[in-house]
Amino acid sequence: MTDADAVTRLRRADADRRAARERVDAVGEDALRALQTACEELRALLTEYEGRATGDGDFAAFIEFQDRIAHFTNDLDEELPERTVFEEIDERLQQRRLTEDDFAAVRERIDAAAETVDPLVEWEDARERYGEARRAARRRLDTVGDQIDDRERLVELGEADLDAPTERLREPIERYDEAVTDAFDAFRSNASAREVLDFVETTALYPLVPFREPPEDLLAYVHGHEAGTEPIPQLLAYAAYSRSKLDHYVADADALKRSVATRQTYLERLDADPLTVGWPPPAADTLRWQCNERISVVARFAPDVVSDLRAVRALTRRSDYDRLRDSAVARERLTDAERERLRTGAVADELADLRAERDALRDALDELSPLA
Repeated sequence: MTDADAVTRLRRADADRRAARERVDAVGEDALRALQTACEELRALLTEYEGRATGDGDFAAFIEFQDRIAHFTNDLDEELPERTVFEEIDERLQQRRLTEDDFAAVRERIDAAAETVDPLVEWEDARERYGEARRAARRRLDTVGDQIDDRERLVELGEADLDAPTERLREPIERYDEAVTDAFDAFRSNASAREVLDFVETTALYPLVPFREPPEDLLAYVHGHEAGTEPIPQLLAYAAYSRSKLDHYVADADALKRSVATRQTYLERLDADPLTVGWPPPAADTLRWQCNERISVVARFAPDVVSDLRAVRALTRRSDYDRLRDSAVARERLTDAERERLRTGAVADELADLRAERDALRDALDELSPLA
């Protein structure tokens, strides 16, 4: 849906709603609703009694029906639209004998009278269409907002210095990432599963080190069984054994199967990724806070890697960090097609069109009253 579609649909729906409301006001909403109710009640009476009050049916029901019709008509407001139609219906139904044709003719008269309620029905339909048009316009506004953000991001990336010496950031970051990955792999492979999982559990104190917490049953197992002193790769090897073979290696094969075999995916995916920086790096403030937390965490299992991490943190204080990072982000994220669109000015044109569309949608939504 485009701007013209959403705004035109909204304005047309509003115009339809207002026109329908004028037709309702010309008669009166209360009067039309009263007429609508009267038609529904009379149809219900016909349905209730037709089988018993026609022909030679139940005479008591016939008398009761005529009495209820009389009371129904007498209770109608004198100013009710189409009241004379109800009076004529009453007169016809007060005959000494009623047939199915009488009931059919009365229903036709009710249907004709109910046409007077059409403006009310049309107004309610118009209100519903208007409400949906407003919701559609708001959805389109959200979409346009996202598209504007996307184009603004492209423009920002396009302004980056693509020739900036990003290796000044990349080399220290890659050196740290490789060092911490190797150190964690060694820690995971050589330390006991109990020690590794306890380490991971302590990282919950550091929200910028997003390790997934160990499952409680797995923690309980490594603390309560001798097999917990084995490294994680050995536990995973045990989990693949048959129960009969596993009985030769651990005291409680069933417990290992329950607590380790069911957590293989967690153990297999446990790596240094939450400790790495990656490329391109985050904004300076974000990276600085990440480094502050990671220094405390990395020091627990790889103190010799802390110096590499401090070197990464020092990057965030460089006066050219933002310029180098912007260049890195642009190189990584800008596709050839996006670069061409930036070069030709297509992105700028799209951004101008989208901003105009956003303004038109906002103006229409603000100008036209909410659904009441």
